[in-house]
Amino acid sequence: MTGGSSLRLYNRLKIMSAISSAYENWSKEDLIARLRQLDQLQTHRRPPHEHPIKRHTEPFDFAAHPKRKIALKFCYHGQHFSGMEFQMTPTQLPTVEGVLFSALAYARLVDPHGGLEGCGWERCGRTDRGVSAAQQVVSLWVRSAIGDKELPSEDKAQLEEVSSSSSLEPSKNEDGLGLVGDLDFVGDWDEPPTNSGRRTPPKEPSELRYVALLNNILPPTIRIIAWSPVSPNFSARFNCQHRHYKYFFTSDGLDIEAMQDAASRLVGEHDFRNMCKMDPRKQLTHFVRKVKRATISPISNGLAPTTNMYVFDLIGSAFLYNQVRHIMALLFLVGAHLEQPSIINALMNTDPNSPLSPFRPDESAPSLVLTKPDYQMADPLPLVLWDSAYEDSLLNWQVEPDEQLSESSTSESKPGLSSRDLSAKLYDIMHSLYTRSLIQTTLDAHFLSVVSQYHTPSPRYLPLGAPGTQPIPSGGTFGYPLGGASYKRGSKYVPVLERPRMASAEEVNERWRLGRGRKQWERRLEKRAAYEARSGTSTPGDEATPSPSADVDE
Repeated sequence: MTGGSSLRLYNRLKIMSAISSAYENWSKEDLIARLRQLDQLQTHRRPPHEHPIKRHTEPFDFAAHPKRKIALKFCYHGQHFSGMEFQMTPTQLPTVEGVLFSALAYARLVDPHGGLEGCGWERCGRTDRGVSAAQQVVSLWVRSAIGDKELPSEDKAQLEEVSSSSSLEPSKNEDGLGLVGDLDFVGDWDEPPTNSGRRTPPKEPSELRYVALLNNILPPTIRIIAWSPVSPNFSARFNCQHRHYKYFFTSDGLDIEAMQDAASRLVGEHDFRNMCKMDPRKQLTHFVRKVKRATISPISNGLAPTTNMYVFDLIGSAFLYNQVRHIMALLFLVGAHLEQPSIINALMNTDPNSPLSPFRPDESAPSLVLTKPDYQMADPLPLVLWDSAYEDSLLNWQVEPDEQLSESSTSESKPGLSSRDLSAKLYDIMHSLYTRSLIQTTLDAHFLSVVSQYHTPSPRYLPLGAPGTQPIPSGGTFGYPLGGASYKRGSKYVPVLERPRMASAEEVNERWRLGRGRKQWERRLEKRAAYEARSGTSTPGDEATPSPSADVDE
C-alpha cells in the first residue's frame, strides 16, 4: 500500500471514529431523526451508474394527448413465444401480443389499463406456438404528436399566400412542435410594411418515432419494420385481401414432384374440415376456404444454407386453425410415397350430396370422407406468416422520414439519429442474427463431418421404392418426416383413410356447448347479475348460448 493510500485510510478511520463517538452521546429521539434524514437523502439520490431516464411513476393522462389509428408491420421468431395471441392464463413462454402491448404501454403509446380492447387492437392473423412471422400486421389507436387535427381553413388560405422561400422560423408552443394556432404576427418582410401583419408558415409537426421507439424497448426476437397511418374504420384483419404462408423443408427422403402434384389440388374453394384442428370455442360450422396459390419450389437465391432446401408457398384469403400444418403433414406423406396425391381430394370430399369428381381422367373418384382421420400435423418451426396483402390505397408504410427525425426533439428516442441511421441499425441487428445462425449451421456441419468418420447413417427407406432406397424390413422401425427435423417413428404405417375417424364438427361443438362452454356462460351470467345488483343498471347482451366466433388463421 502506498503512503498516500495509507494516509487516506487513516483519515477515513479517524473521521468514522469521531462520528461514532459523537453518536454515542445522542438521545434516542435525535438518532431516530437522523436516520429519517438519511433515508430521505437516500431516496432522492440517484446511483452514479444509473442513466437519468425519466421513470414512469407519475400518473399519465392519455386523454390530454391526441390519438390516431395506425398499423404496425413487424416480424418475430415464433420459437421464443407461446403464439401470437394474448392469453388470459399463464403460458410457458410469453406471447407476441403480450410483449408488444407491454412495450406500447411502457412507451405510453397506449393506456395499459384499457388492455387490447381499449386501443381497438386487431391482428391480421393468429399464429400458433412456434410459428414465426415476417410481415405480421396489427392495427390500433395510439398516442400521437399530431393526431388527426387539420389546419383551419383561414390558416390554409393565408399559408397559400406566404412565400415558401421565407427564412423566418415559425413560433412554437411549449412542446416545440409548432402546432397551428400558436403562430405569431410578424412584419419584417422584404416588402413595404403594411398595417396588417402576416403569419409565418408553420413548421410541419413531427410525429412520434414509432419504429425506433418500440424497437428500443422490444427484444431482438420482435422487430417493428414499418408503420402506416390508417383510417378510423381500418381493420388489420378484415381489410386483409390474402395471407401468404411459407413452410421451409429439405428434400431428404421426399419426392418433390409428387408433393407438387398434391399441392396443386388445393387451389380453389374447398371444404378443409379434414385439414384443420377443431376449436369448439369458435363454434365453426363453415369450413370452406379459398386457396389462390399452392406451389413447392427450391430456394436458389443464395439464402438457403444447403442446396436441398425447398419452400411450400400457400396463399389464401383466410385459413382455419392449424390448417397449414395439417396440409404440410399430408404433403410429407405424399413425398415419402406413403400416400398418393389423391389423398388431398379424398379429404376435401366431405359432402355426400355433392361428391367431387376425379381430379384427372385416369384417376378414380375420390373416397368420401365425412370426418377427419386421426393424423399428426407438421412441426411449427419452419412455418412463417410471410406476407399480409392490403389495397395500396389503405396503407402508406413508412419508416420515419429524415425531415421528421432530424427536427424532432421528443424525448422518446435518441436525438441526432437520422432515418438512415435508424434503418441501418435495424438492418444490422437482423444481419447479426442471420450471421450467428450461419455460424451455428457451419459448426453443426463440421460436427456432423466428424461424427460421420466413426458412425454410419441409418438405411434410407424413403421415398418408398425410389432408386437408392431399401425396403423396410419386417418388424423394423422407420420414421417419416413431420418437418423441422422431427419424425414420426413406428414399425408399421397405417394409411390415413384407414385410421380411426374423429368426431364431427357438429358433435364437437355440441359437446362443448353442453359442457365447458355452458359452465363458462353461466359464470359470465353470474358476474353480469352481480354487477347489475351492485350498480342497479342492466348490461346489454345475448342471454342465450354463446354465439359463434369468426375463424382464426394458423
